[in-house]
Amino acid sequence: MNRSDNPYAIGGPIFWKMPMERTSIGAWAVTSKWEIQHADYIFINDVGNGKARVVNLRLEKYFYDADIDERTHSYVPMLGAICGDIAGSVYEWHNIKYVPDVDRLIQHRARFTDDSVMTLAVAVGLKNGLQKCGKRTGFTSEDEDIIREEVQNALRFYGQRYPHAGYGGSFRRWLASPDPKPYNSWGNGSAMRASFAGWAAKTLEDAELLGRLSAEVTHNHPEGVKGAVAVSGGIFTLLHSKSEEVAARKEELARYEAQHYDLNFTLDEIRPDYSFDVSCQGSVPQAIRAFLEGNSYEEVIALAISIGGDSDTIGAIAGSLAAIVYPISEGVRDRVLKRLDDAFKKELAEAIDFIYE
Repeated sequence: MNRSDNPYAIGGPIFWKMPMERTSIGAWAVTSKWEIQHADYIFINDVGNGKARVVNLRLEKYFYDADIDERTHSYVPMLGAICGDIAGSVYEWHNIKYVPDVDRLIQHRARFTDDSVMTLAVAVGLKNGLQKCGKRTGFTSEDEDIIREEVQNALRFYGQRYPHAGYGGSFRRWLASPDPKPYNSWGNGSAMRASFAGWAAKTLEDAELLGRLSAEVTHNHPEGVKGAVAVSGGIFTLLHSKSEEVAARKEELARYEAQHYDLNFTLDEIRPDYSFDVSCQGSVPQAIRAFLEGNSYEEVIALAISIGGDSDTIGAIAGSLAAIVYPISEGVRDRVLKRLDDAFKKELAEAIDFIYE
């Protein structure tokens, strides 16, 4: 057992050697018979009537407090984007012009949208492509073609699995096409989904390349590509900063992003007149500014929402950056994860596993 102090307490982790009988995701345990799928570690998190709910830690290990490294469970690859998307989802068509309460970011009607679905899709597509190439760096033109194809396959698979996530008209037509081709989009859909590229890359050049490849299957306009590269390269820059100081890491990010966008404005300055803008050039810089101005993950998301516009996408982009330097609060994390289905969480966990291989 992992703990000697009351291992049967609610929420206490237990170590159980394989093999075990495999059942559905999660299981019910009665007395000493444990049934769990794909996991060595299990939780008892609810006890009553002689039964205990067993939670599959393969799905939960990156998302909930456990005997794991704090950085791993707090600074979660891609979860920052997903939390930002869900927090912003209720404001996309009901914009506000004030900073919402950071303690009430995830509203009752909040849901995951295309930002979250496509973030997962790009993660799975890049993972599959890199696995097919058999390498994590030093890509050839043939490797790039393989990666593009896998990203395209994943975007179409997840777009069809979650058909009502709120896609734009051009993307819906691309999903339905028997012969999908890039459609020269400069929309922010390329940037909102690019975070895995920054996490999976071994060099900044690779991060920018993977960001570009993730965009080009649909958003092959230079502005669409630039938005994805700004996000993937920005994430890599934050992850591999030589400084542990948040302020210094933000300064480093600002210098990097200045190659792509003019960031010489504040959110207070633009808030009164900023309007809905789905272009990369009209939303990615605003998301970066929200990250630069916020002092916690929750404040970054609240600031992103506060300017109005495409709130879920701006929240997703800002959140993908913020989660690298700020922990996502347990309350936000839990409320978000309750809105994701088991398959979504399982596949997200598998993509995260790949990053740490």
